[in-house]
Amino acid sequence: MHALAAHAHLHAAAPGPPLAHGVGSRHDLPLSPFYAYAGAFAALLVSFLALGLLWSTSRFRGDLAGRPLPAVLQRMADAPATRTALRLLGTATALVFLLHLLLGPDDPDRNPAAGALYVLLWVGLVPASLLLGPVWRLLNPLRALLALHPPRSPRPLPAALGIRPAAAGLLLFTWLELVAPDNTSSATLLIALTVHTGVHLLGATRYGDPWFAHADPFEVYSSLLARLSPLGRRADGRLVLRSPFHGLDATPRIPGLVATVCVLLGSTAYDGLSDNPRWITTLQTSSLGPTPTATLGLLATVALAAVCYGLCAGVLRLMNPTLTTPLTSFAHSLLPVALGYLVAHYFSLFVTEGPRMVIMAGGTDNALAPAPFLNPGGLATLQVAAIVTGHVLGVVAAHDRSVRLFPPDRAVAGQLPLFALMIAYTLGGIGLLIA
Repeated sequence: MHALAAHAHLHAAAPGPPLAHGVGSRHDLPLSPFYAYAGAFAALLVSFLALGLLWSTSRFRGDLAGRPLPAVLQRMADAPATRTALRLLGTATALVFLLHLLLGPDDPDRNPAAGALYVLLWVGLVPASLLLGPVWRLLNPLRALLALHPPRSPRPLPAALGIRPAAAGLLLFTWLELVAPDNTSSATLLIALTVHTGVHLLGATRYGDPWFAHADPFEVYSSLLARLSPLGRRADGRLVLRSPFHGLDATPRIPGLVATVCVLLGSTAYDGLSDNPRWITTLQTSSLGPTPTATLGLLATVALAAVCYGLCAGVLRLMNPTLTTPLTSFAHSLLPVALGYLVAHYFSLFVTEGPRMVIMAGGTDNALAPAPFLNPGGLATLQVAAIVTGHVLGVVAAHDRSVRLFPPDRAVAGQLPLFALMIAYTLGGIGLLIA
């Protein structure tokens, strides 16, 4: 099996059932393109018009909003014993992963290590962060290693650094997942783990604990998704229940935010493109070879997502000269879009392969994946609904920010470029599902 011949997130070195989406190929999904496109366009248009007519003032209050949870829950969540237990859990899980890599068979059908990385961690962080907040910050085993030897005089992180290192790390990880040959082999995974650990421990030795919050790709990934969690922290540190829109509105406008979100959008788009028969043919016939061509394809989709958003931001600046930071001012509205893509592309993989990886970790070789609980039609509906819902939520977030930043007479017209961008992203995302 190889991802160049079928849509598979785990490229097995030996023949075997692909760890792909649980219900067939997306290109065989029974969904009418006309109804998918028309429904998506109608949902976006209706939401945009309704917001323009009924939503004239900003309603989201960022990290000032939220209903405090009972004090006992706050004390339990913040207790050193709770933090220590979670850190030990993350460390123990990492050690089990490492032992499987070192001692287990070099076969993804018998060794759960590759599935643990590409399914349980990468995809599992999505529901975990949505439900519980930035969980990887608490589980990150590298933080536990640093705590054994904390730096005595760490340097402050340069303000211009932002989360750019995390954006680069996410791009490298998605290249490993979607492009790299033999990416389920123990040797490849050990090399990747060694490089990841070495880079981040060196960075943390120089800059201290804050390095992980800005540079660790999984921690930044989890933290951004957690912006849409109903659990959050107010500015005063209280643990609260709040509308996900408030958390989204509190997304820091830091350097690298746009790059990080565009990596998520572009890499997920390439994940869909990699299943397209024409693209598979291109990879197989390219004079450059499959891996360089696939690498260029991944970079191109990320660049396309960035260019589209950059053009949108440029038009916003031309229409509203007082808007000094158009790139970061509306980047938060792309997070629901990225979430919609992640759900559409990885949901089936997670619910079918996730349990199989857990069973394999318990010692069962060649464990069978559970039968999918959605038929092809249901899966197709879920995928399109996830994409459309993500874009509608993005339109709401962008509108609220627009009425806050723009004069009342320009608030609706001023966000037309963002609305056009949402339509383009939506149609492109659906096209990759059903083309």
